[in-house]
Amino acid sequence: MRPTITDARHLDSQDPLADFKANFALPEGVLYLDGNSLGAQPRAARDALDATRDQWRDALVGGWNQGWFDAPERLGDLLVPLIGARAGEVLVSDSITLNLFKLLGYITERQGGERRVILSEGGNFPADGYIAEGFCRTAGFEHRFLPEGAPLEAHLDGQVAVVVLSQVNYRTGQLRDMADTTRRIHASGAEVIWDLAHSAGALAVDLAGSDARYAVGCTYKYLNGGPGAPGFLYVRSDCQQAGWQPLSGWHGHAQPFAFDADYAPAAGMTRFRTGTHSALAYAPLEASLRLWQQVDMAALRAKSLALVDFFRACIKDLFETHGIEDITPPPAQRGSQVSLVQREHGYGIVQALIERGVIGDYREPGLMRFGFTPLYLSHVDVWQAAEQFREVVESAEYRDPRFQTRTEVT
Repeated sequence: MRPTITDARHLDSQDPLADFKANFALPEGVLYLDGNSLGAQPRAARDALDATRDQWRDALVGGWNQGWFDAPERLGDLLVPLIGARAGEVLVSDSITLNLFKLLGYITERQGGERRVILSEGGNFPADGYIAEGFCRTAGFEHRFLPEGAPLEAHLDGQVAVVVLSQVNYRTGQLRDMADTTRRIHASGAEVIWDLAHSAGALAVDLAGSDARYAVGCTYKYLNGGPGAPGFLYVRSDCQQAGWQPLSGWHGHAQPFAFDADYAPAAGMTRFRTGTHSALAYAPLEASLRLWQQVDMAALRAKSLALVDFFRACIKDLFETHGIEDITPPPAQRGSQVSLVQREHGYGIVQALIERGVIGDYREPGLMRFGFTPLYLSHVDVWQAAEQFREVVESAEYRDPRFQTRTEVT
């Protein structure tokens, strides 16, 4: 028997995170299942942005001495409890792409250049592979792909310098065992850079407990930092003084306002800064991260798993009759999303849902993704979204020509 709205209300009455929804400015009539692409706006973010705009107006350049300049390190420390790091090991700066390039250069210089292969994973979000390819062309390395589903050890030969892996696969939601994978890569003599784009804010990450040395991540998905919010990078404290990172910008200099002709890297994580950052971009992110300090990550994970299972239970009877494949991993092996494949009509289904106010996203080929963000989704929200999904599929509404037009961003 599929769940009812009464079941949803009962579960919501027992939800320890229920009050967090009031902290988000969600539009009326929208059921938002795309926080794995762009998180919703915290109410405090708008106030923080307005305050920073006023600070810019009133303090002018003096704002750099009123909290703007040290924001990358300050916000990095706010991320520490969410990703299992230690104080002084996280920097908010630039983007995942730039931070990955920094770490590839930093790690390979530290290794001395004896290993000449960068290994990234096939079948995952291609951006990491793109920048790995670009780094290899620039630095004279070889880029290889780890085929999707292939055993890792078979590709860890003595030439592999760095492996770039996502903790959660963006397509399937598959969660890697970070501790075990890190141990195996280190045992081969290589390093691993973890991409936390689909895990930070979706589950409790444990970088220190997994013996991870390097990671990158973004803040605009589950962490609700806003469109284009800055990324972050993690370097374990004992690995921070090894040398230069290749994007040796002036804010990463040991004395940026001495204006020396030659570069000297700053101590600690500050050396991973580049140029001038946007105080306006950091303000809403800081508001969100301060809200996150109140979140019980164990409760977040429990609710995430429950919401995903509740949604699937509401619609699972549709899968066989409508050619829908559920590729969502089991609870202990997944992030915080439902992944469904309907190769012929997936795009149309998602577009029809969006018109009804149920926002998910589509990825080729045929992948319908629905992200479950426990801070602002209730079981009633999920039940209502499932009912809309059912109506769209059973009525074949998705076949209407207006749902076949491809937009630039899907």
